[in-house]
Amino acid sequence: MSGRRKLLLVAVAVLLVAAFVGALGVGHAGRGDPADAGALGWLGRLGGDGTTVDPATVRADCDRTGDVLSFVGGCVLWVDDPGGLRTLVLRSRVAFAVTAPAPGDADLTVRDDVTPGDGGDAVATIAVDRATEVGLGCPGGVGCTVTIATS
Repeated sequence: MSGRRKLLLVAVAVLLVAAFVGALGVGHAGRGDPADAGALGWLGRLGGDGTTVDPATVRADCDRTGDVLSFVGGCVLWVDDPGGLRTLVLRSRVAFAVTAPAPGDADLTVRDDVTPGDGGDAVATIAVDRATEVGLGCPGGVGCTVTIATS
């Protein structure tokens, strides 16, 4: 084998190893950050921020001031049909519970207890693809303040 072929073979081997290491996602140990959508998030931002539910399309059976809900014990939200798959984003400084049907044709109700992160808010993201009823609850019967957010 000539020197040129050896050099070409080594170069191809180095490129294959580099591609393999890049595919493994070196440097992303741990659970990752769901807020960091990488290239997919970048492409989504090119199309505009039309992926969240408009707070104006949400009604509630609890006290509401603007996009802020206040309640003790529980609250029911009714989300109008968004016309496609959207995300309802709920934020609070305190822990709260969320109950909502799964999107699509699944006959499944999802329940989650949301707690604040390190110095941040408790954030619940609920997939909505049709008119939906979402239940909120406060642990221990204390008062909660939850904001219907756009991000």
